[in-house]
Amino acid sequence: MQRFKQKNLILLALGLFTPIFFSTSKVNAGSFGAEIFCTMRDGGNDHESSWDAAYTYIKKQKGGFFKVSPKQAAAQITESVIRDRENFSYCVEYLDALHPNRQLERDLQKEKKRKEKEAQNRENKKIKLEKELEKTNKEINEEFTNETLDRYSY
Repeated sequence: MQRFKQKNLILLALGLFTPIFFSTSKVNAGSFGAEIFCTMRDGGNDHESSWDAAYTYIKKQKGGFFKVSPKQAAAQITESVIRDRENFSYCVEYLDALHPNRQLERDLQKEKKRKEKEAQNRENKKIKLEKELEKTNKEINEEFTNETLDRYSY
């Protein structure tokens, strides 16, 4: 009975302290991820390389079974920049690149698919026309081979 109570106390203590450890690492990872992103952008790097470096760091620090999605990492960076505006005042202008216009992305993807479909349709029509031309040429050649041509008969 005594051991059962000790085990319950240990499990209770683990249950209470585990979320604290995981949440602080998440906040620290997001904060340092924001530092990485903002420092690289301020240093003249493009958005992609800065984002990749910050996102890789945040994913690596999170650990655990579930990984951090790009949207979550962007939200963590944004939250850190807004929360600590004094230190990241130069970085506010770069935050819009973290949250692109989703409607614009969807429209661009639709346009790309439409163009690919049109190109495929043109290719199919071209193949069909080539087959018809080949068939017609074959028929014409058969016609001429079946006839005897006398070059002096006018």
